[in-house]
Amino acid sequence: MAVAGAVEVLATETSPTYDREREIKSFDETKLGVKGLLDAGVTKVPRFFLLPKEDVINDRAPSSDQNGIPIIDLEGVLEREDRRREIVKEIGEVLETWGFFQVINHGVPQRVLDEMIQGVRRFNEEAEEEKVAFYTRDQQKRVGFVSNFDLYRSKVANWRDTLYCRITPDFTGPHELPKSCRDIFMEYSKHMKDVGDTMFALLSEVLGLKPNYFHEMGCMDGHLLLTHYYPSCPEPDITIGTSKHTDTGFLTLLLQDNIGGLQVLHDDLGWVDVPPVHGALVVNIADLLQLVTNDKFRSVVHRVKTQEIGPRISVACFFTTQMYPSGRLYGPIEELMSEENPPKYREITTEDYFREFFVHGLGEEHILNHFRI
Repeated sequence: MAVAGAVEVLATETSPTYDREREIKSFDETKLGVKGLLDAGVTKVPRFFLLPKEDVINDRAPSSDQNGIPIIDLEGVLEREDRRREIVKEIGEVLETWGFFQVINHGVPQRVLDEMIQGVRRFNEEAEEEKVAFYTRDQQKRVGFVSNFDLYRSKVANWRDTLYCRITPDFTGPHELPKSCRDIFMEYSKHMKDVGDTMFALLSEVLGLKPNYFHEMGCMDGHLLLTHYYPSCPEPDITIGTSKHTDTGFLTLLLQDNIGGLQVLHDDLGWVDVPPVHGALVVNIADLLQLVTNDKFRSVVHRVKTQEIGPRISVACFFTTQMYPSGRLYGPIEELMSEENPPKYREITTEDYFREFFVHGLGEEHILNHFRI
């Protein structure tokens, strides 16, 4: 594969007649992603990865409020009613000010968490021909490897590569996954479903609803694992790992390694780091849960910084019906509405939502604004 030649064009193209589309196409056709650039020896990032001046992150020191992202201990949540009530109260208080929090003692063995990170690393660092076999831009595929799903329409490309697997609704089995990580993908997915069950029940109770309310609404009908591999970046000051965005779907459970770089945008504090906590999972509200709770829960803007050290590895479990089309309408929950709290959104299908998302991609605007009344 003629990677070196393509990379040379990418790394040195600075003429006034710069052809962005050609540069992107050359990168995409290598099918090796960002890591392929580093393996070929680039020391300057391709131009389509460069942030515009107004988006450059000028302060890369850790945020001042290192303890801002709350950590909630789930110990006893399934065994003790008194402890469960305490946890529900804690989550409710957290969601008044943050759309993010971390949970510990969630029931997933540390061995599984560590092996999941290693499985993602194995895939991204294995022989090129193994990765190329999974490279795709077909978003209907259940399993795929890609660098920037919105590469051809985004304003700025993100410095990351992604391996994804749509576990439900129509996954046919582990044989679809790369050998390097298939066993741990399946084991990890089962644990995420258990944690998701618990979290949706707790969130229902925060709102004073029956524990299975969100389950019956279909919030867990779709289950997508999205793994990100962020290689070390030769020019971290002018690039971004993941552009600022809010999450699609209903809820995200995130596992991150010890590198750091995830930040949340807080109304009063600005960008706040989400420091890695060994054994913890990050929980964040996604757009459709904000819609159905009529802004009671907030889907918060976040991003990932690039860094000179790497790779950074993360695993996001999205509870989303993105690939589960139905005519079901989602709008603000009737039990939460009142004269003082009228609906802020019109009823939509998940297809309505994702149609807008794939038009706009990451970082341009909050997709929910398209559905406000």
